[in-house]
Amino acid sequence: MEIHHSLNHVVPPLEEPCRLDKYLADTVGLFPRTQYERRKVEVVLAGKPVKPSLKLTGGEVLSIGWDDLPEARFEAEDIPLDVLYEDEAVLVVNKPRGMVVHPAHGNWSGTLVQGLLHRVKELAENFEEEEGSEIRPGIVHRLDKDTSGVLITAKTPASLEFLSAQFRDRSTRKTYFAVLKGSPQKDSGVVEGWLGRDPKNRQRFAQVGPAQGKPAVTAWTVLARVPGYVLVQFQPHTGRTHQLRVHSLVLGCPILGDPIYARTDPRVPHAPLMLHAARLSLELPGGRGRMEFTAPLPQEFREVLVGLGLPDPLNDGPS
Repeated sequence: MEIHHSLNHVVPPLEEPCRLDKYLADTVGLFPRTQYERRKVEVVLAGKPVKPSLKLTGGEVLSIGWDDLPEARFEAEDIPLDVLYEDEAVLVVNKPRGMVVHPAHGNWSGTLVQGLLHRVKELAENFEEEEGSEIRPGIVHRLDKDTSGVLITAKTPASLEFLSAQFRDRSTRKTYFAVLKGSPQKDSGVVEGWLGRDPKNRQRFAQVGPAQGKPAVTAWTVLARVPGYVLVQFQPHTGRTHQLRVHSLVLGCPILGDPIYARTDPRVPHAPLMLHAARLSLELPGGRGRMEFTAPLPQEFREVLVGLGLPDPLNDGPS
């Protein structure tokens, strides 16, 4: 049972401005910033709710309300997983489109995590003492619900840290394939900037200023063109939420089938999100060295390629 808590707090003079969520976590010591949404935090200043990004300067009188963390012990589910590789430290899967990686609002069952808990019997026990792992045991990185492809998971905290360090220092190599609506003027390039929540639509992300977002860099190459569409290869150097979907918009060519950033295409009205994480290269724990994993294109992805007259990028010839 969740219990609601409240607190009135006067911010003392600060040496420099500080984000509200950071202040609550680091100075007031309520809870980590990562728990802000899950605890349904609401902060009221001068009678109005304020965002976690509000910059405090000192002297503000805050009314703070929050809930206990929701019960977050999830049962294993017998969900078939398309396993590309497995050893005692890691499990690499080909995530299908439509599968959510870990439980969250509106997706409390049928997730990859629950499938992992069923397949790797010791997973819950291995991560029992790790903070926050009740929802994300062994999850190193994520793919959007509608994105398919290669995803690596860890079976132990040690292997999780080993893999996570490579994502942090950007030594992993990731290759995605996508079909875009439109036609970029160039055949290749790099999109870079800062990515953050779209201030006009919280479901979307957008290019923003450095104060509002995180750096995001994507290299791209056109592999094939047909009238109205292009097949591209993306190689992201960072891993921000919706990064490739937003960077496609920066090119002026949204990803075909994108339910958030693109309109329904009358030629291919039932196209899925045409974005696939095809390859992942990184070092494995245990001295196994660097390995590359490849996830084949989903059947529905290949069917759209055929219908548009585009080649299969994972085969030498046309699809």
